[in-house]
Amino acid sequence: MVIHMNYFKKRNGKWHLSLTGKEAVCGLLFILPFLIGFFLIFLPLIVESLKFSFSDMQVGTEGYTLTKTSHSGFGHYVRAFAVDPDFNLMLLSGIGQILIQVPLVLIFSFFAANLLNQKFHGRTVARSIMFLPVIISSGVVIALEHSDLLVNTLNTTTDLSGGELSSYLNVMGFLTEYTSLPDSVISVLSRAVNGLYDIVIASGVQILIFLAGLQSISPSLYEASSMEGATQWENFWKITFPMISPLILVNSVYTVIDLFTNENNEIMREIKRTIFTEVDYGFGSAMAWIYFVCIALLLLVIGGVISKHVFYYDER
Repeated sequence: MVIHMNYFKKRNGKWHLSLTGKEAVCGLLFILPFLIGFFLIFLPLIVESLKFSFSDMQVGTEGYTLTKTSHSGFGHYVRAFAVDPDFNLMLLSGIGQILIQVPLVLIFSFFAANLLNQKFHGRTVARSIMFLPVIISSGVVIALEHSDLLVNTLNTTTDLSGGELSSYLNVMGFLTEYTSLPDSVISVLSRAVNGLYDIVIASGVQILIFLAGLQSISPSLYEASSMEGATQWENFWKITFPMISPLILVNSVYTVIDLFTNENNEIMREIKRTIFTEVDYGFGSAMAWIYFVCIALLLLVIGGVISKHVFYYDER
């Protein structure tokens, strides 16, 4: 009855949708394509993948058949954890890299969004350039990148051998040869330089989200704070950062999923190789489900930690 009164109202003896009801219908229509795609296409594939992970699949001319063997049941999962010598190492290495890359991507994207939110000539062009990596990292461009186009070009225009060219392009080799820095410092610097490209490539969407959040902050908050004698530094920590904190949670979740499912990810490549090259659908599906559970647990931990410090502004 409460739902009936909220979504409908009686006018001239007839029931009509109230404003709340119309908003609910619009919201339902907005998510309807996702619901149709999820329940009719995506969910059946998830169920089939789960079945594959507990069975052995034989592919023939008439389709595939699921059989029960010694590797069936939890055998594929036991093989992934206790038999395969590389999967556990790749999984731990991937999670460790994610824990390092996510803060770097968030810090860089938040810093870039603050710069792009300032008023200066060419701001629109600068924003387009910062979002350009999102376009570059998809489609034909990424395929050209993976084909080592730069290395192939340099090989045809120089007399350097493959080993010498790799050393020439290697940051660590360059720093070792031309500087007297300690090995530990060189290692940190080389990782930072080599990872800068990946950080920029992975920050396009996050910059856009942070920028939209910064532009949604009411200028009156800064005006009132400045009238009270607050500095720019205090405005940042007392206004900007709390108001943008919900988007930090959103970008954290997005970044974790984006990095975990990136085609450059070592575990993703191993899963694809197992399924499509070795044609071992059962073991590949088991690895994929283990990977999925690890992502879900990591998202729960990150979401739980960040959500405790999220500030939601209520204008009422």
